[in-house]
Amino acid sequence: MTIAPDTKDWTWVLDQPCAECGFVAADVGRSTIGSVVRENAAFWFAALADPRARQRPAPDVWSPTEYGCHVRDVHRVFVGRLEQMLTEDDPVFANWDQDESAVADRYELQDPADVVRDLVAAAEATAAVYDSVGAGAWERPGRRSNGSVFTVDTLGRYHLHDVIHHRWDVRWLDQR
Repeated sequence: MTIAPDTKDWTWVLDQPCAECGFVAADVGRSTIGSVVRENAAFWFAALADPRARQRPAPDVWSPTEYGCHVRDVHRVFVGRLEQMLTEDDPVFANWDQDESAVADRYELQDPADVVRDLVAAAEATAAVYDSVGAGAWERPGRRSNGSVFTVDTLGRYHLHDVIHHRWDVRWLDQR
């Protein structure tokens, strides 16, 4: 499965609703980003406890466990970027090849119980940093190596879309 590369243009998700998952960035208040990250993490308890957690719904679609691994890693990457933005002036983020991570870390072989434990811990660490952002820090910039600029605010909204979208990706679990 191919995930959007780290260098893909991301601005559309801030300007318009996602046609697939329905996420609307404009509806997210800065003060709620941490709580939404926590709510999303709570969903993964049930998803990864499901007996079908290792099952792919189609050969080219990740299993809930593989999506859970990706969401865990998204939190880990974003907390690092967020911390950089809050402590450095206009940092340039290290590249992250999401597809390479999936292969190198063997997402398909990971234990769902381990994944959910690590995902929840990574989500909590990330949510705590969002919760600590002061009023004057939301516009601090950071950038990808391709020059795409984020602020703490837009990073948070983009981050939320990513994890909310992957919850939508495993919606088939609810279809019995």
